[in-house]
Amino acid sequence: MSAAAHELSSPSYDHVDPRLIVALDVPTVAEAEALVARIDGEAIFFKIGYQLAFAGGLPLAGKLKASGRKVFLDMKLLDIDNTIAKGVENVVRMGVDMLTIHAYPKAMQAAVEAARGSDLCLLGVTVLTSMDGDDVADAGYALSPEQLVLRRAAQARDAGMGGIVCSAAEARAVRDIVGPDMAIVTPGIRPAGADHGDQKRVMTPAQALAAGASHLVVGRPVSAAADPAAAARAITAEMAQG
Repeated sequence: MSAAAHELSSPSYDHVDPRLIVALDVPTVAEAEALVARIDGEAIFFKIGYQLAFAGGLPLAGKLKASGRKVFLDMKLLDIDNTIAKGVENVVRMGVDMLTIHAYPKAMQAAVEAARGSDLCLLGVTVLTSMDGDDVADAGYALSPEQLVLRRAAQARDAGMGGIVCSAAEARAVRDIVGPDMAIVTPGIRPAGADHGDQKRVMTPAQALAAGASHLVVGRPVSAAADPAAAARAITAEMAQG
């Protein structure tokens, strides 16, 4: 593919559902830019995680923002308070829209204070959607995944976070805890009939929204599709049913 094909144009987003977040979980910036170009107006929100960030994806976040798109920086920060605060301050300067913090109370409190006055939506990561009860027990927790999610959701609410990340399976109970205004971002979304891959707690797009999710993160069902634009379009059609 030529360099020109990787240019990030600025198509109209009037018809695009901003609740869909497409995960740019690909090995290189060139592949990420190519995926964005192939979707070409079917999605406005993109997630950059570890894989792409460590391959030069952070400058791409700026390019995406400059082209009118939204960026979810999925870094799952966890460290001492000062390190969290300084990191969040720099993320605020990047101008991205969302940033993940592991939902430990002290980390969230430090992040909230560092982001105060900005438009950055801080998301507390509760329990990874690749983990089930056995995995949580192996990690040393006596609680079930659902119990741990609900405890961390309450802690995120009390810390003043903008939202949380959880499985769609817990979205309804989480919504009861956090109220109507906080974002509930749900990964592990699989369209009807799609392979679950390494995700263990999944829902379809319509089910997740009906359960109380505000944003859906979708990766391989779009990025690995023969026609990513058609895949994204089909997902937003499913979302409309929710």
